[in-house]
Amino acid sequence: MEHLDQKLSALEALLFLHGEPLPRTKAEKILEVTKEEMDLLLQEFAHRLQAEERGLALLRDEVKLQLTTKPEFGKILERFVKEELREDLTPASLEALSLIAYLGPVPRNRVDYIRGVNSSFILRSLMLRGLVERTPDPERSFSYLYRPTFELLRHLGVKNQEELPEYEKFRTLLKNVAAGVEENISQDTAAPLGGER
Repeated sequence: MEHLDQKLSALEALLFLHGEPLPRTKAEKILEVTKEEMDLLLQEFAHRLQAEERGLALLRDEVKLQLTTKPEFGKILERFVKEELREDLTPASLEALSLIAYLGPVPRNRVDYIRGVNSSFILRSLMLRGLVERTPDPERSFSYLYRPTFELLRHLGVKNQEELPEYEKFRTLLKNVAAGVEENISQDTAAPLGGER
């Protein structure tokens, strides 16, 4: 295959950006490779990730792919998550939480586009804290919708999202921002996002 290293880098970036299980057929379409070429890419990518200096692994079956951390780093990552949960919410976490509170249920890629960065880790942290929950997206397989939990609404002293301060005003503003990127999201194109924050 021509430009193998470039395709491998693109695959890694795509899986990192997506964060959740990615349909294999969608990856083939975005990377513009055949099923046979994807087989070779996945085999080589999994092989390279097995190196001791790599902290990631490729999780895959016949239908979907996902980039994950290696099991041997479980204890380190568990300590990190526990430490994160002890700290106050960061400005980035509050930003993502506000978007979900006013737009939820909302797909992660819309949160990413509005924030301009990958929000995977922040969303996991908010879920671990019990502030956000996710449910399968009925319109898109292998995708999820994020919404505020009852615990968050109770903590904020409201019965539902509509009681949030200036709910209609902020929801309309955020929907207008989201509408500007809706075409990109529906086409599953990857805008150049920075790293996670």
